[in-house]
Amino acid sequence: MSVVICDVGPRDGLQNEARTLEPVVRAELCDRLAAAGLRRIEAASFVNPKLVPQMAGADEVMAALHRKPGIVYAGLVLNDKGYERAVAAGVDEVHYAFSATDEFGRRNQNATTDEGLKTALALVARARSDRMPITVTISVAFGSPFDGPVPPERVLSIVERLMAIPPDEICLADTIGVGVPSQVKELVGGAMRLGATVGAHFHNTRNTGYANAVAALEEGVVSLDASVGGAGGCPFAPKATGNIATEDLVYLMRGLGIVTGIDLDALIATSQWLAGQLGKELPGMVARAGDFPYKG
Repeated sequence: MSVVICDVGPRDGLQNEARTLEPVVRAELCDRLAAAGLRRIEAASFVNPKLVPQMAGADEVMAALHRKPGIVYAGLVLNDKGYERAVAAGVDEVHYAFSATDEFGRRNQNATTDEGLKTALALVARARSDRMPITVTISVAFGSPFDGPVPPERVLSIVERLMAIPPDEICLADTIGVGVPSQVKELVGGAMRLGATVGAHFHNTRNTGYANAVAALEEGVVSLDASVGGAGGCPFAPKATGNIATEDLVYLMRGLGIVTGIDLDALIATSQWLAGQLGKELPGMVARAGDFPYKG
């Protein structure tokens, strides 16, 4: 089994923090993650800094990176302007996200699901023309804080419509951490049967994130998002808590016999460094408890 871990810590991990880190510090976080063996990093968010001030200076983050060959540095965009900024800043891959529900979409990016889908198809077509890899994330695919549970058929209908101009990957996101493994299997399996290349993004708000990750792996996802230290949350989702922690996921995957190529000790050290930068203890458990020599 092979799966790519995308560390979204420099973006999703930091966008809801009380302490804003300078672009050069966020670039250092990316450098530390790359040194630990992460091959895919969501380095910056090209969104309006007035709405998400923690993400200001995305262009400076990209400029300050000490790039390593073979590492994919991605940027999140929400519209054409963000796409243009991201490409100009030198991202290797574009990530676009839109909401599976209307109210969350209005509050998060001032767009209904249909409007977000229209933008997605336009950006995928543009990225294809530019030969720029693009992942489209469907936010709140498992449940919305404003719209409640999201019917699986609604999400799969969105996937089917996205496949009109298929992105390189469709990522199913449990933005507020309400999903359970049975839902994961239904959505991931359903999306794959529609021909999609599927990734997944889980938050551990209700302590189901790691079980969901295993379910997604069993269904055949090609990538899993995680955030070093378990940092994260959405500024537009009440009571949102962190993503699954990258070091905890790597520990789990190693126990399952999945080779990630990631140095767990270096990742733990990065988690502890980030905790110091933020002046708080992070939710990840392995960085607190330490590694343990699993014998399969």
